[in-house]
This record gives sequence, C-alpha cells and structure tokens, in this order.
Amino acid sequence: MKSRKGFTLIELMIVVAIIGILSAIAIPKFADLIRKSNEGATRGNLSTIRSAVSIYYSENEGVYPVVPASLTTPGVGATTGKYLAAIPRVNIPPYGGVATFSTSASSATNTYQWGYNPNLAPPTGMTRSQGEVWVDATETDSKGTVWNTY
Repeated sequence: MKSRKGFTLIELMIVVAIIGILSAIAIPKFADLIRKSNEGATRGNLSTIRSAVSIYYSENEGVYPVVPASLTTPGVGATTGKYLAAIPRVNIPPYGGVATFSTSASSATNTYQWGYNPNLAPPTGMTRSQGEVWVDATETDSKGTVWNTY
C-alpha cells in the first residue's frame, strides 16, 4: 500500500478553530492599543502646547498669548512657528478632533479641540485661569478620566 501524505479534514478544522479563537482574543486587544496610543498622543500634544504657552509667557514679560495662533507665528528669519511649528491635532477616539482652539466661556463644550483661556479673569461660568490649555471634551478616556480634567 502506498502511504498518502496530507492532513485530514478534522485536523484542518481544529487548526481553523484555534486560529479563530486566537483572532477573537487578539483583535479587540489591538483596537484597545490603538485607542490608548491616540490618548497618549493627545496628552503629549497637550503638554507640548502648555510648554509653548509657558515659553511665550516667559519671553513676553508675563503676558499670555491673546490668540493661540500667535504660538505658530514665525519668528524673525524663521519659516515655522517660534513656539510651535503647527497646532497639533486632538486625537480623542472615536470622536476624532481638530487642530484648532476654542476660547468659549464654558470649560467643556464638546468641540473636540483645544480649549484656551486668554482672558485675565475667567469669564462667567468658567473656572480656568488665564493661559490655561485643556482638551475641550467631557467624554472619558480608557481609564475613565474625563478629558477636560487633564
């Protein structure tokens, strides 16, 4: 008798079932990692903007920028911003976000952009101090922390 080489149907079905189980576990974990990386990028961008505001404050003798766009205004002989090359994007999954600032009177209006208070005194209903930057969203991150509390 000649010996046949190959796999039986049962062996193939077991392998397919094992691959299915592994992918059912791995795909949600991968999606969670992407969400966490976007959240980390947003927190890092927030820190970058706060640093730029702080540098602007120190270089301009204790005056905060009135318009956050002045952080990206080119300095003398420069083609990119003196404090920031560009306003970074807000990455709040799954809502997205934009690379702009909101200077509304509320500290959380869910515009999914950066909030900024350029005023000397907080407007009515606003608890943010002058020059403060925050994420303008009331949703929570993967750890349950509200975005506008960062």
